[in-house]
Amino acid sequence: QLQLVESGGGLVQPGGSLRLSCEASGFNLDYYAIGWFRQAPGKEREGVSCISNSGDSTNYKESVKGRFTTSRDNAKNTVYLQMNSLTPEDTAVYYCASQQGGWCRSWFSGAMYDVWGQGTQVTVSS
Repeated sequence: QLQLVESGGGLVQPGGSLRLSCEASGFNLDYYAIGWFRQAPGKEREGVSCISNSGDSTNYKESVKGRFTTSRDNAKNTVYLQMNSLTPEDTAVYYCASQQGGWCRSWFSGAMYDVWGQGTQVTVSS
């Protein structure tokens, strides 16, 4: 069974940091790009970032550039999203998803991804 499992979410104060993990089981992430998405209450899901299968190419939503960094450890079959300088506007459920082919094609579109994790809640509040 192909599965992605996110972890690392939680409650953090504004200005704080969190690191999300996305671990795959049932398939080898070496051949997949991984995207991170988020969905806040009452809002549409939006793409946050994407990393190619090799890790050589990354993409970010404009509002998170310079604050969020995605990386991967293919030996551990895991992708990470380091989030710094968090603001209340970053509050959302965060999801990771896999895209076949290795490259982040139209990375911001959820339709390009096939396997999704269950999500992890990130709440930024004082």
